[in-house]
Amino acid sequence: MTSILDVKNLAVKYNDKYVVKGVSFFLQKGKTLAILGPNGAGKSTIFKAILGLVDYEGKIKWNIKPKIGFVPQRFDFDRTVPITTKEFMLLHSASRSNFWFPKKNVLDEIKKYLKLVGADCHLNKKIGELSSGQFQRVLIARAIFGKPNVLLFDEPTADIDVEGEMTIYPLISKLSKELDFTPILISHDLNIVYEFADSVICLNKKMMCFGSPRFVLTPEQLNQLYGEGVGFYVHHSHHKL
Repeated sequence: MTSILDVKNLAVKYNDKYVVKGVSFFLQKGKTLAILGPNGAGKSTIFKAILGLVDYEGKIKWNIKPKIGFVPQRFDFDRTVPITTKEFMLLHSASRSNFWFPKKNVLDEIKKYLKLVGADCHLNKKIGELSSGQFQRVLIARAIFGKPNVLLFDEPTADIDVEGEMTIYPLISKLSKELDFTPILISHDLNIVYEFADSVICLNKKMMCFGSPRFVLTPEQLNQLYGEGVGFYVHHSHHKL
């Protein structure tokens, strides 16, 4: 299978100091890539480089015309602003497609994508009334609204309770197949990475491993990555991103 993205010797520095270097990997169509590492490892910096938001050294080569969607770890939004889910989605559609008025076809599209993530029942609710898990689903709907072929998730369950976390990853799995996009996700959760990712990058300022989680996430590698005493229990499941 040919890759849709090739990254070679990627390095990024801020104020003449490298925050990440020596990162090389490839991304195959329809296969989920996870980026794993401790806080401050440079995971989000790789996303910024892929999105073209920071200067970088090395090579980022797309073998397709990328249409990238992005679900941020946190969305800076004043939840006291009395805006509904519908209005939130309309603002996004306006910024992307010059629809400055709620035309019927745009509303139909918004309802369709909210339904895909199980959030269509929140259409007329105020954003501030949604739980963190409900709002995360709205953010996913917002990201897939533009019909991306690659979707970046920066810790998609960072602010969600365990119950919500258990539903978000199967949802991403389902959507990636239905809408034919390739997910790249940042996660701290070893269980999630082991269960859902096809390949994983171990990162701590430099790349420490790249490959199938089942082969590269060894106790020795995890000790190198996180320090002694890190372990995880693998939940057997048929879900696969």
